[in-house]
Amino acid sequence: MIREFMLKDLDSIMELWLETNKQAHDFIDNSYWDNNFKPVKEMLPQSTIYVYEHNSQIQGFIGLIDDYIAGIFISKDNQSRGIGKKLLNYTKEKYMKLSLQVYQRNARAVQFYLREGFTISKEQIDEGTGEIEYIMEWSR
Repeated sequence: MIREFMLKDLDSIMELWLETNKQAHDFIDNSYWDNNFKPVKEMLPQSTIYVYEHNSQIQGFIGLIDDYIAGIFISKDNQSRGIGKKLLNYTKEKYMKLSLQVYQRNARAVQFYLREGFTISKEQIDEGTGEIEYIMEWSR
């Protein structure tokens, strides 16, 4: 089931955020994610968040700021089961256009977004990590 975020979800979502970022971005030192944990936790409730829940367990979520996808996060045990696609399709129904940033070295995510109709519109350096990232866009 996909539903809107509730404040009681915050701790579970943040655990998922931290675990998933460290796993997907093993080319970035874990301290980067640890240092960003608190600011993200403070910012998340101000974002639009849709949660994928099964048997009262949060298995993934998508976070947006306006039409910008801040991230899609799926628990390690539930990846490659279509949850990210479901969250993205749910979001596509609500927005005419979407954009996001993804690290070039996160090939799995880049391929996922390309497969889902996003195109790379720009390449830049993320100042926080020094990594190359793509700006990707989708529109109906």
